[in-house]
Amino acid sequence: MNDRIDPDLDLDLAARAEAPYYLPSGGEVALFEQCHARQLAVMLKGPTGCGKTRFVEYMAWRLDRPLITISCHDDLSASDLVGRFLIGAQGTEWHDGPLTRAVREGAICYLDEVVEARQDTVVVIHPLSDHRRMLPIDKTGELLPAAPGFQLVVSYNPGYQRMLKDMKPSTRQRFVALDFAFPSQEQETAIVEREGGAPYSLAHALVTLGRRLRTLQDRGLAEVPSTRLLIAAARLASSGIAVHQACYAAIVAPLSDEPSLVAAMRDLVDASFV
Repeated sequence: MNDRIDPDLDLDLAARAEAPYYLPSGGEVALFEQCHARQLAVMLKGPTGCGKTRFVEYMAWRLDRPLITISCHDDLSASDLVGRFLIGAQGTEWHDGPLTRAVREGAICYLDEVVEARQDTVVVIHPLSDHRRMLPIDKTGELLPAAPGFQLVVSYNPGYQRMLKDMKPSTRQRFVALDFAFPSQEQETAIVEREGGAPYSLAHALVTLGRRLRTLQDRGLAEVPSTRLLIAAARLASSGIAVHQACYAAIVAPLSDEPSLVAAMRDLVDASFV
């Protein structure tokens, strides 16, 4: 299955913009659709760059829902999500935050890397992720019900976060969890070929290199090369940059500064592209 429109989709989907390119690896599309229909919040778990964000974009297109994406970080406050009073031309006015806009509009609200946010911020989403589907806005006294079509989606990288911080059980158990992994070699080659604008031979060689580099995780590589990095290397190489230089710049350098790991990765690049 690829980005072509499925025959069981309504014909009006064909009149909309082209679907974001996404290759399903299992039953995640049907599962997400059922979660949306039954108003269940969804948690996407998987390594960095394995396709979680693209999957959400694809599902928002497929379900014909607006998508509001929030990149979570340590300084993200509840007010950043919900909104705040600001001084304007007419005096002090309330301005909705992105989460509140999603609730009012019936959009899909995607919190990327949710555990990067402070715990007191994450608590704000609790009433939206259970049967209540409500957003209390303390500063205005409003209890905002979620509009039809609203869905809460969060993502995080459990392998990386386990070393730093993790999601509280009281939060985790509010979500249906979908596990993501890197695509199979055949699928990843097709993705790199399409997204990187590369010929099949180059895409296949880059994916083979990526899979070899991922074995270095046992030697201390904190983050293994994502499909996103392979696509970046493919784009550089396809634009005329020497493939070795493209791999060093787009794959090796972003992954580590540790001399022994960098040397090991450069050796694998040199062996892959003789």
